[in-house]
Amino acid sequence: MVALTDPTLATPAPPDRLSRARRLHGLLALLLVVVALTSLTVGATGVQLWDVAGKLLRGDELSAMERVVLLDIRLPRLAMGLAVGAALAVSGAVMQGLFRNPLADPGIVGVSAGAGLGAILAIVLGGLLPPALAVLPGPYLVPVAAFLGGWVTTLLLYRVATRRGHTSVATMLLAGIALGALTGAVSGVLVYMADDAQLRDLTFWGLGSLAGASWTKLAVALPVIAVSLAGAVLLGRALNALALGEATAAHIGIPVQRMKRLSILCVAAATGAAVAVSGGIGFIGIVVPHLLRLASGPDHRALLINAALLGAALLLVADMISRVVVAPAELPIGIVTAVLGAPVFLWILLRQRGVVDL
Repeated sequence: MVALTDPTLATPAPPDRLSRARRLHGLLALLLVVVALTSLTVGATGVQLWDVAGKLLRGDELSAMERVVLLDIRLPRLAMGLAVGAALAVSGAVMQGLFRNPLADPGIVGVSAGAGLGAILAIVLGGLLPPALAVLPGPYLVPVAAFLGGWVTTLLLYRVATRRGHTSVATMLLAGIALGALTGAVSGVLVYMADDAQLRDLTFWGLGSLAGASWTKLAVALPVIAVSLAGAVLLGRALNALALGEATAAHIGIPVQRMKRLSILCVAAATGAAVAVSGGIGFIGIVVPHLLRLASGPDHRALLINAALLGAALLLVADMISRVVVAPAELPIGIVTAVLGAPVFLWILLRQRGVVDL
């Protein structure tokens, strides 16, 4: 069984490692810019960013297809990939710091399972609502239901794990497993009730995709993700103190209970909004923080920023692969992240058990 704590999370980084982690900011930012520009040139159409840039510099007018492809398809898809990748990676880093376990991810707090159940309810039962009760337009029903499902399960899990004003992360871990099994069972019943068209929608949503990106969806999800990520980054010093133990953190002036609540709130909001607009995308929250911790140390003051940069870049790379590997069709992005992330996750697990040394 994997231990609940890991020695690599036990102490903050020394000054030289912290400076190295901060130097990594620039490299990851440059990588993200390169990946983002490349993402704007990849697609089934022949529209290229460089040709469009040349036209703009010469003062030529863009064609209708170029405007639609770049402004209405690729740019919102790029922005959503940046937001979702950063949200998942930072949420994973916060959860690993909170649980002091490099195998923790946002799914532990019930967001992914609850969001999945909310989406399945909307897809399978949404059509049964009478028009008078269908207050949301069809395109918004699934994202809103997924977000609310993630929030409800997270709040329920928090209530179960909190007693006399104290939240037990161990209880939250075990309750999260039980809650995930329960939501999985309910989801299974709904999937059994679904027709062929609904099953196709469920499969595509469950595997994740950025194909449905739009400026409207982004306007709803981006503020939630941005505020949550800003709050998470501000928790860096408190997470460093928590790595030394709750008692030690309290003795040096960290409000441990308030920090736990804020951490769970930030993770639930960021992951809930990300899952609501992109579906289930796995492994980003586990792999990215662990790789960065190996590269530049465990100091969360730099780790959380680097996680946002690398998570966004990695998701954009996975999205580009999903667009070209079976072009002109599109592979669900969750399959790509699973293929890339599963071997790394297995390596992390073996390293935790002492099977491998590197």
